[in-house]
Amino acid sequence: MRFGLVVLMAAMLAGCGSDKPAQQMAGPGGMPAVPVSVIAAVREVLPVEVRAVGTVEPFHTVQVKSQVAGELVGVRFTEGGLIRQGDLLFQIDARPYQEALRQAEAAVAKDQAQLLQAQANLGRDKAQLTTAEADAKRYDELFKQGIAARNQYDQVRSTFDAQGESVHADEAAIESARASLESDRAAVERAKLDLAYCDIHSPITGRAGNVLVHAGNFVKANGDTTLVVINQIEPIFVSFGVPEQNLGEIRTRSASAKLPVEVYLEDDPGKKVQGSLAVIDNAVDPATGTIKLKAVFENGDRLLWPGQFVDAVLRLDAREATVVPAEAVQAGQRGQFVYVVKKDQTVEPRLVAAGRTVAGKVVLEKGVEPGETVVTDGQLRLYPGARIQAVPAGKIDSREL
Repeated sequence: MRFGLVVLMAAMLAGCGSDKPAQQMAGPGGMPAVPVSVIAAVREVLPVEVRAVGTVEPFHTVQVKSQVAGELVGVRFTEGGLIRQGDLLFQIDARPYQEALRQAEAAVAKDQAQLLQAQANLGRDKAQLTTAEADAKRYDELFKQGIAARNQYDQVRSTFDAQGESVHADEAAIESARASLESDRAAVERAKLDLAYCDIHSPITGRAGNVLVHAGNFVKANGDTTLVVINQIEPIFVSFGVPEQNLGEIRTRSASAKLPVEVYLEDDPGKKVQGSLAVIDNAVDPATGTIKLKAVFENGDRLLWPGQFVDAVLRLDAREATVVPAEAVQAGQRGQFVYVVKKDQTVEPRLVAAGRTVAGKVVLEKGVEPGETVVTDGQLRLYPGARIQAVPAGKIDSREL
């Protein structure tokens, strides 16, 4: 009797001393509810994007070379500085080309004098030809009448013929003088051009690189020696490759509108630059199965620099899809799955078809409907049929079981 009373009192004390909530007990064996973070799957409009690693390329690149040979006597710009189109970059010793120009101009003056002389000779010989022709006609009549002797007639006729040949020779001399004049005038223009080439100006606006040939060196005309490289960086290109299966959609959508492209700097992912697709390459690379694209950016703030690696995002469209946080999707032996919370606060693992990830959210093609609740944290403690208790994110590890 006394033993039964002791057992009954012990049981009552045990019942009064328990402070665990009844909702933390679940299933056979009294397993406690597992604290997890949960969220409802939602339907959102997400951009359809293609992501790739891109390389920044200059809009134009110019290798500045000399078009005349000579000693480099001056460098008129700052290495690495901004260069405007038409700025003076280098100077070649101009003295030999100035002398060549003076000689060519002297040759032109000589040709002009010779042309004037030939024209004067032609005028004189034409006048003499006219006189000789009149004499020939008069002696022809006299000879027919028997008044003039044969030898006189032949002499007058020979003079007329010789004078005609002199006129032809004068005309040929004039044509020769004119040809020489045109040739020497061309030489003058060439000499002027060579002289102008002694001052080397920038053909574009951009950033200058390092000086590759310094003053005092001899440079060749149209040689392989590059004096400096200038890169145009405003605007600027970003080149990147995308899988060839995206080519059809890219071509279709770019035909009707400019496709936006965003790039993120690898050394500062928080910064992004907006641009648009500008170039689609004319062939797929068979080695990689990708098509090369180029996007153009204004780059007024000069965040992009040739040679940089950036993360490029090409936006094609926007579509509605069911999404959950990326941390809700787990990898299992049968594929990817999520823990879905049922109405009785127990969970079941459910296989899903996970698509792309956008801004930390995974698109679920199938497996979960909008409005269903999924577990986002604490999955390691779960098993099929486990009862859960929802807690705020970040509070799981500190909560007592």
